[in-house]
Amino acid sequence: MTAFSLLLTTSPLASQDFASALQFASAAVAGGYKIEQVFLYQDAVLAAAANIDLPADEANLSQQLADFCQANQISLLYCVTAAEKRGLAPVKNGFIGAGLAEFAMRLTNSKLVQF
Repeated sequence: MTAFSLLLTTSPLASQDFASALQFASAAVAGGYKIEQVFLYQDAVLAAAANIDLPADEANLSQQLADFCQANQISLLYCVTAAEKRGLAPVKNGFIGAGLAEFAMRLTNSKLVQF
């Protein structure tokens, strides 16, 4: 069975990347594929911020991603260094701090898809 690792690099508020990643992951899981991990890097780590308050009429893509990963037992990692550079604290539940080395080690058994 093919497994995928997803890499997101842009803010969930700045582009459609999070929506595209969710759509891809949903289709992959529905098709019987495995998502090994989702790794948030660069500005994508802002999705893990616990203190972002979105308007009620705006989709909370970071929460949707966290819920999807939890429901499907997918590791949802964020780069600790990128988070520290952006002053990210505290972090939402469900997001796991990791480094690039851990991300790279998990890539050995999966295909990388970047959004």
